[in-house]
Amino acid sequence: MVTIHMNSNDIFCKRILLAALGLGLLAAPAFAQQSKLIARANTMADKLEPQMIEWRRDFHEHPELGNHETETAAKIAAHLKKLGIEVQTGVARTGVVGVLKGGKPGPVVALRADIDGLPVTERTDVPFASKVTTTYNGQQVGVMHACGHDTHIAMLMATAEVLAGMKNELPGTVKFIFQPAEEGSPVGQIGGANLMVQEGVLEKGPKPEVIFGLHINSQTEVGKLKYKPGGTMASADIFRIKVKGKQVHGAYPWGGIDPVVTASQIVMGLQTIISRQIELPEDAAVITVGMIHGGVRNNIIPEEVQLEGTIRALNKEMQQQLHDKIKLTATKIAESAGATAEVEIIPQTPVTYNDPALTDKMLPTLQAVAGPQNVILAKAVTGAEDFAFYQEKIPGLFIFVGGMPKGKDPATAAPHHTPDFYIDESGMKLGVKTLTGLTLNYMAGKGKK
Repeated sequence: MVTIHMNSNDIFCKRILLAALGLGLLAAPAFAQQSKLIARANTMADKLEPQMIEWRRDFHEHPELGNHETETAAKIAAHLKKLGIEVQTGVARTGVVGVLKGGKPGPVVALRADIDGLPVTERTDVPFASKVTTTYNGQQVGVMHACGHDTHIAMLMATAEVLAGMKNELPGTVKFIFQPAEEGSPVGQIGGANLMVQEGVLEKGPKPEVIFGLHINSQTEVGKLKYKPGGTMASADIFRIKVKGKQVHGAYPWGGIDPVVTASQIVMGLQTIISRQIELPEDAAVITVGMIHGGVRNNIIPEEVQLEGTIRALNKEMQQQLHDKIKLTATKIAESAGATAEVEIIPQTPVTYNDPALTDKMLPTLQAVAGPQNVILAKAVTGAEDFAFYQEKIPGLFIFVGGMPKGKDPATAAPHHTPDFYIDESGMKLGVKTLTGLTLNYMAGKGKK
């Protein structure tokens, strides 16, 4: 028999250890040791909350856009070095990677946080609101952490401190990935997870077996976690269609071929792909035309019109089906009008795909961390997340952490990417406990007996 002594407030520890036992991750002799690690992680997360909030507010007040996160990266690197973690900077331009080697043999687990802000002018009245402005794609813009990446940085920094504090007992290695440019790079540049993977973040140094990531959500109540096995966030691809006709005086349209009317028909035709040609009960899909450019004068039918938009899908098969149907629809509608259509599709982000086996294995840990009633099986969303590039290489699990004040109506909470975006900072502690719980329980199941 193993006797375990816990503080009265360590209900979390009891739940997460029972989850580990239920999974068969721990033999009885290992149970006591794991209980100590879990209890210490829980206590340290509680103690770090004020510091984590301070970090978050500093990052929020001083946001930087993708591929320009130099000051953000410097603060992250300084913190990791202070903890005795091996640090590599300049990864994918401004990314930071830290490696914490535990004192005991075991698997390598990767944890990721994105670090960039958005070209959004903040409208909240918090005292640490961003006043930063910069030039983005030739325009003067405000800069704001309008998607919660400031909280992601703070949570992973706190997680690093918790795990570094138990380095000698840690049964494995943790690779901390602080990734730039999740929201995209300036025109003409690449970046983000795609560039990190290209530069070997998963291959160089210790190679992780799995990767865990999370995203705070302004419309999910504090204290709750959301997850979904399989396709959880959509792929995101750009399409561009160049419609070519024959220029003519607007008073005599029969003398030319009107690319404006043809482009309009293509826009409407693209909508029938979703409404009539895709089996939507299988998975959601979206085709959106976001830009139309053409013409210089009201009485001249131009020679050319350009369309640009986004494609979203939740599995690779549907993604390819949408690509094929967009090309067919655009070219045939143009042909019927005597025009031509050149279609270019630019892949951007794959489907964020939670490995079903890994999700099933770690679900008891999520339920232990937050309480079973607070872990919600969510529907897939058609937003995109470049965490998907890591998941193409190794099994990954990406979850959502509540950041909405308790009792608030989600319909009235400002969504992500908006000037009024707001996060309740009390939700961050659950994020730290989730990341440490996933790491420790995964290691417990894979480490040597």
